Amino acid sequence: MGSFKGHALPGILFQIFGLWWTAKFSLLSASRRNRSIGSTRLSGRDFQRRLEVIESSVVLFFAFVGIIAEQFADSGPGFHLYDSAEKHWIYLMNWQHCTMYLFFALAATVTLVIHTTEAAPLALDRLMLALAFFNEGFLFLYHLHGRSMLDVHVHQLLLYAIFGTALVSFLEVFHRGNILLELLRCTLTLLQGSWFWQIGFVLYPPSGSQWDLDDHTNMMFVTMCYTWHLCLAVLIVSFLYCTVSCVVRSRLKKTPPMEMGLLKHRDIEQESEDENF
Repeated sequence: MGSFKGHALPGILFQIFGLWWTAKFSLLSASRRNRSIGSTRLSGRDFQRRLEVIESSVVLFFAFVGIIAEQFADSGPGFHLYDSAEKHWIYLMNWQHCTMYLFFALAATVTLVIHTTEAAPLALDRLMLALAFFNEGFLFLYHLHGRSMLDVHVHQLLLYAIFGTALVSFLEVFHRGNILLELLRCTLTLLQGSWFWQIGFVLYPPSGSQWDLDDHTNMMFVTMCYTWHLCLAVLIVSFLYCTVSCVVRSRLKKTPPMEMGLLKHRDIEQESEDENF
């Protein structure tokens, strides 16, 4: 990750999942809120489980790609951690980033088990996601020793988004389906993604024009820039939520409403269970 590409990769991944989660949670929330307008199975348990399985599979694949990239791209460690000849640890930055990807892979694996079997409680997927984000922040917290002032500052700003996402994910363990918490997680995930890109441009500018890493005015500008990133993330999440809600509502209005008397008893019970999914 000690390069522009190394910061762009996690930036892309967090942006993809921030957008995906926003679209998914907006769709499920809009479907639940507009059931009275028309019949829909978008918020049903089976549909949600399929989404979770697909999402977890993609996360698992991306985590694997991240680990391989850290180990072998740009003369990586190739799974070597200790130099016996020199008697010291090597490529610790790469190994820290691999550990970050590993925890997201574990979270994805647990989610797959939960939604394909009955072997674990449902809330465990949110708990593992919170642990993955906490581990990411914990690693970055002790990732900054001996660095320049601006380098430390841009990573400290990243920690606010990371630990914020971990906290929100943990709250979802107890308040599953709370759309405000879900959208807040989406916002902070998008913020992480865009800020990884910003760190890449500050520390490893593709243009080759280096920033003064000890200039206090650069710290002031970067801090202000962080708030712009947050504002942009809020606007993107708000726009997607409103767009998806309007589309779902308009589609349901065009669908002939199903008479409640035609619903089979098992369908009614299923909808009641879906509310607690």
